[in-house]
Amino acid sequence: MNWYQTVFELIDMRSFSNLWFWIALAVFWSSASHWVLGVPWDMVLRSKRAGGQSETDLHDIVRVNTNRILFIARVSGLWLLALACFLLTGLAVLGFMYGVEFAQAVFLLMFPMSMVGVMSINTSRRIQDEAARGDALRKRLGRHRFWVQFVGMISIFVTSLWGMYQNFQVSPLG
Repeated sequence: MNWYQTVFELIDMRSFSNLWFWIALAVFWSSASHWVLGVPWDMVLRSKRAGGQSETDLHDIVRVNTNRILFIARVSGLWLLALACFLLTGLAVLGFMYGVEFAQAVFLLMFPMSMVGVMSINTSRRIQDEAARGDALRKRLGRHRFWVQFVGMISIFVTSLWGMYQNFQVSPLG
């Protein structure tokens, strides 16, 4: 028996039946909900409990990150939008029209994250427009985190349903 064939039989290289894909999906969304606009969530909670220097640090890091996000959106937002649309469309066509399972998996990871990116730009703009500080800033960040978690929950649900469907299609039962 061929060595490559033995390895590929031992380790299933398809995306949705691979444990590493599901671990990556969980880490992906866990990180997205922990880092709210690039700010660790524990820093938001610490500023609420302790105040003082923790609150000043929160305001500073939020100011830096919102400035960075909005600068990128202003300077290269149109190019990034075009590139993202091109890549997502290519992945969708490859994955769902031509049946490339890897492209389906990457699309199911990246499409919801692109929505989170748009939400981050919107939240950054609102924070700067309102000049949010203190409780208003924490509330805005909490609201953003809630919606990121909601998108993540829907994304994980849809990805798991599609993954089970794909696994049933290639199993002896399909």
